[in-house]
Amino acid sequence: MVDSTVLTAAEVADPAPRRRRSLGRKVLANWSVRLGGGFLCLLLLMALAAPWLGTIDPTEMDPGSGNLLPGTVAEFNSLSGESFRHWFVMGTDSLGRDIWSRVVFGARVSLVVGVAVAAITLVFGLAIGLLAGYFRRLDGIIMRVMDGVMAIPGILFAVSLVAMFGGTMTTVVLAIAVPEIPRVARLVRSVVLSVREEPYVEAAVALDTPTWKVMLRHILPNAVAPLVIQATYVCAAAILVEAILSFLGVGLPAETATWGNIMAEGRAQFNQYPHNVLFPGALLALTVLSINMLGDGLRDALDPKFNKRGE
Repeated sequence: MVDSTVLTAAEVADPAPRRRRSLGRKVLANWSVRLGGGFLCLLLLMALAAPWLGTIDPTEMDPGSGNLLPGTVAEFNSLSGESFRHWFVMGTDSLGRDIWSRVVFGARVSLVVGVAVAAITLVFGLAIGLLAGYFRRLDGIIMRVMDGVMAIPGILFAVSLVAMFGGTMTTVVLAIAVPEIPRVARLVRSVVLSVREEPYVEAAVALDTPTWKVMLRHILPNAVAPLVIQATYVCAAAILVEAILSFLGVGLPAETATWGNIMAEGRAQFNQYPHNVLFPGALLALTVLSINMLGDGLRDALDPKFNKRGE
C-alpha cells in the first residue's frame, strides 16, 4: 500500500509520464496504426534480411531461364554452366533474373529513399517554417521563395536534376526532397503563427527569454504531432516518385534492383508475362497504403480535433 501511494503521489505531482503512457496506448489501440505499422515492420525485416531471403544474386542473369513463370523449377544455368535445383517463387524476367530476389532487395532501396527524403524534408522544412512564422520581417521573403519552388512540377524538377547529375541515390533523394520542403515549411509556419500569439509565449518573450529557447521549448513541441503525420505522407510520396522515375528510366540505373526498374523491365511483355509487373507493383501499392494508414492512425490519435470527433 505504501509503494502504490507513493507512485500515485508521484504521478499526481508530475502527470507527464502518465500522459505519455495514455498517448502510447491510444496510438497502439488504433487499428490503422496496427495494420499499417505491422506491415511496415514486416517489410523492414524483409529488407534487412534480404541477403538471406533473396534466393540468388538479384543481378545474376541467365537468358536460358528467361521469363519463367512463378513456381517453375530450374536445374541449369546456361551462362555459368552450373547445375543446381532452384525454385523461382515469383518467376524470372526476360534476362533470367529472379523476380523474388529483385523484389526483396528493391525493398531496401524504397525504404532508404522514403526515410531519407522524409528526414531531409522535415529538417529543412522545420527550420524554414520556424524562421518564417516567428520573424515577421522574414516571412514575406521566405514564403515567396517557397511559392516559387512549389510552382515547379515535382516530377519535372526530379527528371531535370537526375538528367544533369546522373541517377545516383543521392541525386534521386535530393530531387524528390526539394519539392516537398515548401509544403512542410508552410505547415510549420501555420503552427508557429497560431502558437506565437498564445499567452505563455508572450509571457516568455516579456521575461526576455532568448529567442532560441522560446522557439525550442514553447513553439516546437506544438509542431511535433503535425510533423510526424506529415512525415508519413512524405515518405509514401517519395517511394512512389522513386518508382515512377525508375519506371521512366530516369531514376537509379536499370541494373539496380528497384521496384520501378523491375516493372519497367516487364512492361514490354506484360500481356504474356504479367508476373514481372504485378508482384513488384502489388508490393509497392501495399507499402504506400500501409504508410498512409499509419499516417491516418497517427492523425486520429494525435490531433485533438479528431479525438473530440471520436468521443
